[in-house]
Amino acid sequence: MSRFSLQGRTALVTGGARGCGLAFARGLAEAGADIAIFDVISPEEGFYEIEKDLGVRAVYYKVDVSSEESLRNGFSQFQKDFENALDICVPCAGINRHIPFLDFTYKDHGDLLSINVLGLYFTAQLAAKQMISNGTKHGSIVLVASMASHIAVRSQLCSAYCGSKGAVRSMCPAIAKELAEYVSLEDHTNLQEANPFKGIRVNSISPGYVRTEMTASFPHLLEGWKSEAMNGRIAEPEDIMGACVFLASDASAYMTGQDVIVDGGVTRW
Repeated sequence: MSRFSLQGRTALVTGGARGCGLAFARGLAEAGADIAIFDVISPEEGFYEIEKDLGVRAVYYKVDVSSEESLRNGFSQFQKDFENALDICVPCAGINRHIPFLDFTYKDHGDLLSINVLGLYFTAQLAAKQMISNGTKHGSIVLVASMASHIAVRSQLCSAYCGSKGAVRSMCPAIAKELAEYVSLEDHTNLQEANPFKGIRVNSISPGYVRTEMTASFPHLLEGWKSEAMNGRIAEPEDIMGACVFLASDASAYMTGQDVIVDGGVTRW
């Protein structure tokens, strides 16, 4: 179980003020990591309970990932506050638009892509540069894609969202390959005494229907979503948490360029 521990590591989660992002931050903190979150909104009370409950550091930065200036300034302040430490990055910030394909506008699409694709891509890039500069030995970037990148969502009009998350899932193995040169195997005779892996791994998570503030804006769809899942329910953010901790930790040390679907079986029937 020690392979799941994140003691002594630092994690950055974008979109961490609420929903899945907050659950990811909480899960990483429960495993022992210090936490920083970037978001444009103030965190829910649950974020401020992390330090009190778990004894790790938890810091919020108001950052708009769709703005290059805001994102770079956020990283600059984060580096100062955490003394350049960064082991885990989870770019989770994202938006959706329930708009028919024939009605989508350039502005609608641009707003969505600026957060879901560009914001995520450059968050991962800045994180990787910091990890490389620091010689991070346990670097893990966990991109947040979606079940919507695998299927045509039956009950929702979200073609642009599907495309944006498809971009995330497609870029994951490509980024992983480019960062693979920073991953190496050390020679240890006793693997119980030292973790043999170091470097930067890149994987993605594809959540299914999750009960968050974003999905709450579609109350008329909730019952239909339940019927699409094999287990007949919508996920809570905590149901996705474990996959993130797994991918961030040494328990997944041989995984890179992969996508983990956590969707209650929606994409499998």
